[in-house]
Amino acid sequence: MLHGVILKTYNSFYYVKTNAKVTMCTLRGRFKKERFSLLVGDEVEYNVTENGKGIIEKILPRRSMLQRPMIANIDQVIITFAAVSPDINTILIDRFLVLAEMSDLDIVICINKIDLADSEELKPILELYRSIGYRVITISAKMGVGIEELRNQLSGKISVFAGPSGAGKSTILNTVEEGLTLVTGQVSEKIGRGKHTTRFAELLPLSSGGFVVDTPGFSFTEFENVKKNELMYYFPEIAAVVHECKFNTCLHLKEPQCAVKQLVTEGRIQEQRYHSYIEILAEIQDKKKGF
Repeated sequence: MLHGVILKTYNSFYYVKTNAKVTMCTLRGRFKKERFSLLVGDEVEYNVTENGKGIIEKILPRRSMLQRPMIANIDQVIITFAAVSPDINTILIDRFLVLAEMSDLDIVICINKIDLADSEELKPILELYRSIGYRVITISAKMGVGIEELRNQLSGKISVFAGPSGAGKSTILNTVEEGLTLVTGQVSEKIGRGKHTTRFAELLPLSSGGFVVDTPGFSFTEFENVKKNELMYYFPEIAAVVHECKFNTCLHLKEPQCAVKQLVTEGRIQEQRYHSYIEILAEIQDKKKGF
């Protein structure tokens, strides 16, 4: 059998890449009966039929999985935002970071359109996320600034680009890898965000080795699978000090002798990040009340 990786899925067909060849495959019947959900990024073994098409016989164990959008065997997530047009939204960045932390993936924050931004206004935001420990890359896909650094970060890895519409993800990928020719869209002046130009997730081979995934843009996130006493662990700077709270059930809201709230007061945990934590926690609690 041949070994390959699923580049994309479409109408129950799976496009599997082996070396330089891509084969359109179907799934063996037993997997359909088990209702197994085969994802972009899954590694499979398949046989080629007389008509040149393939039948997937075996699905290899996953190393990792991004929850939303669901993609298998990702090495890192590139959380992509525009510095302006639309204006950078730190609350939304924090929500994407939580989803990436949930999936236990390496995280890189990529800020695009820096050629249009006020560097002094942008600097505190960059410093905030770097101080937490995240790698932050600033680029201008239009001007080619920072692209080589990003290209080196992607080399030899399977990377997913995730972020809201209008961040310029497709433009970035077209700049990183000539020949992709992904459809790009403009930001609407009326609604302040971009149109969705990517309709489905697809694994895109890089000439330097590795793959990138362009995903459908989305401007909101949901946390129905997050438990209220787990959320704190998806904020690294909060997770590092929760053991110092007096009560091990502390949610860092109104509890006494809370180490997290004390550090927020002292400015050692950024108030903006704490507010993001509180906002997401409130959503989780409100949804639980609805059941």
